[in-house]
Order: sequence, then C-alpha cells, then structure tokens
Amino acid sequence: QVQLVESGGGSVKPGESLKLSCAASGHIFGKTDMDWYRQVAGKERELVAHIPKFGLITYTDSVRGRFTAFRDNVKLTVTLQMNSLKPEDTAVYYCNAAQLDIWGQGTQVTVAS
Repeated sequence: QVQLVESGGGSVKPGESLKLSCAASGHIFGKTDMDWYRQVAGKERELVAHIPKFGLITYTDSVRGRFTAFRDNVKLTVTLQMNSLKPEDTAVYYCNAAQLDIWGQGTQVTVAS
C-alpha cells in the first residue's frame, strides 16, 4: 500500500520561504505523476504543481517563478520550495499520486505578518 506523508509546513512572514516534502512508501512511486495541491477552508482544492514521471514540471500561474517542485525517483520524494511567500499562499498543502488518487494528510502553511 502506497502512503504519502507531507512535512515542512509552518508559519512564516510574507516574503519568507518554506520547503515542503512528500515521502512515498511503496514501490510504485515511479509509475505515477505527482501533484502538489492546496486548499483553503471553504474553497476547492487547487492544483499548484504537476510533476510528471518525466518531463516538464508545470505550475499554476499564481506561484510560477516563486515555487519550485522537484522529484527524486531514488528517494521516492517530491518537494516544493516556496519562496517569496504571500498571505494568499496560506492553505493546507497536499501531495497526490495522480494516477493512483492517493493523498497525503496535508500540511498547513500560514503566511502572515
């Protein structure tokens, strides 16, 4: 059974940085694209970054240039480096195994002065 565990969330001030990590268990990590989503209470989950098995990583417009995702197929992890954080980035962030529809438990990111 594949499980995803996120870590790295926290509270920061605008302009600061955080790095999220998502560790996958199981031997099928290499068979699925991975996604980072975020969700604000009362709103739909938003796709932040799509990390294919191979190829170009894509980002939603609001984070492009500030967030960088990385996939390590040896360590079975995906990370999300978030720079120049804004209050509107405040959300619970989830990683997702796209083709398997498996979700992590989420990690809270709060950006406030």
